[in-house]
Amino acid sequence: MIDTDDVLRDSARRTGVEHVVNVQLPTEFGEFRAAGYLDHDLGDEHVALVYGDMAADDVLVRLHSECLTGDAFRSRHCECGEQLTAALRAIVSEGRGVLVYLRGHEGRGIGLLAKLRAMRLQAEGLDTVEANLALGLPDDARDYRAAAGILHDLGVRSVRLLSNNPRKHDALQRHGVRVAERVPLLIPPRDENLFYQWTKRERLGHHLPHLPVELGPAPSVSPTAL
Repeated sequence: MIDTDDVLRDSARRTGVEHVVNVQLPTEFGEFRAAGYLDHDLGDEHVALVYGDMAADDVLVRLHSECLTGDAFRSRHCECGEQLTAALRAIVSEGRGVLVYLRGHEGRGIGLLAKLRAMRLQAEGLDTVEANLALGLPDDARDYRAAAGILHDLGVRSVRLLSNNPRKHDALQRHGVRVAERVPLLIPPRDENLFYQWTKRERLGHHLPHLPVELGPAPSVSPTAL
């Protein structure tokens, strides 16, 4: 017989991520199993929303970086909240899948207050990459080791990754999760985030073919609108 606690402890030793709790979570999209994880290396708490059976290949997966302004406050400065909604709907429509909600990823890993400072600089005319660099911070500080550990713990062998970001694809592959396909998650731009999305394509390599080829000067945004 295999002791479940021993299995979980072994997972924590190998990945630094410990599976702490499961609970059923009814949502407006459907009923998920919320699996809570603790990253012992960084102290971050993550949750995987699991829908349907994971005992198969090519599971539809979204790695969603925490975004308080977009996810909770529905800011139009970014498209994160709309991506979160679209991903959950896609998983339920598919009949199975996982959304891994990654804490500690606010502002592409620079933290909430630094993100707000970067948004202020964007209101003054810098793009999202320039703003991070002007603060002496990396353009993207996120790490996906914990996400890979969570998927391993859930028994996910290969994924169809809901993402426009090639760095997520490459990171999962490096950490031993096979990416069978990258599924676009394209959100129609708004006036408030067109330049932000365009910058992600041009400066960070995101696959966003629905955006214009060229833009005019960066729009001026009032700080009170952020």
